[in-house]
Amino acid sequence: MKSIVVLISGSGSNLQAILDACKAGFIAGRVSAVISNKADVFGLTRASDAGVPALVLDHKQYADRASYDAALCQLIDRHQPDLVVLAGFMRILTPEFVAHYSGRLLNIHPSLLPKYQGLNTHQRAIEAGDTVHGCSVHFVTAELDGGPVVLQAKVPVFPEDDAAAVAARVHEQEHRIYPLVVRWFCQDRLQQQADKALLDGHILSPHGYADDDE
Repeated sequence: MKSIVVLISGSGSNLQAILDACKAGFIAGRVSAVISNKADVFGLTRASDAGVPALVLDHKQYADRASYDAALCQLIDRHQPDLVVLAGFMRILTPEFVAHYSGRLLNIHPSLLPKYQGLNTHQRAIEAGDTVHGCSVHFVTAELDGGPVVLQAKVPVFPEDDAAAVAARVHEQEHRIYPLVVRWFCQDRLQQQADKALLDGHILSPHGYADDDE
């Protein structure tokens, strides 16, 4: 059974989806720790309620990004993770951190990458007049939101939508696809090779598994 460490900065809804999937046996793994860079976020309560160590490592207590990430690595490695999952962890990671967990570091991003890297993705999609938006699970590399995509989910954008309406639609899909990708990893079906994601030994398209353009 794989050891999973989840990093959060907020409410932890994707964390909850992964905890639930582990409890149900859908994921052949266990969340061995949840770490937040902010205290008093609801995601820590979710972890505690599930009997998972809920830890805080406050980035404000460190002089710079490098020293924080070094301390974070030490804390994560105490739990001997097979996989590190970013679930709303609002920190830009140093190349050294990313290299340390290369091939076992996943993130979910609220856009159809490579579109709308960074923040405010839903509003940017609306302002661009997009009729389709979504989310992407990807391996993390040193390029912000630039690692190889494993799986995407698409949602419609309607003319009357505001960012909150689109966000709600996207979140629902996030909670579906993130546990699935974690399941694949824990089954040893998913791996990263350089800038490619492989599922069952096959290189995935730039937009991930089951891409409509394949």
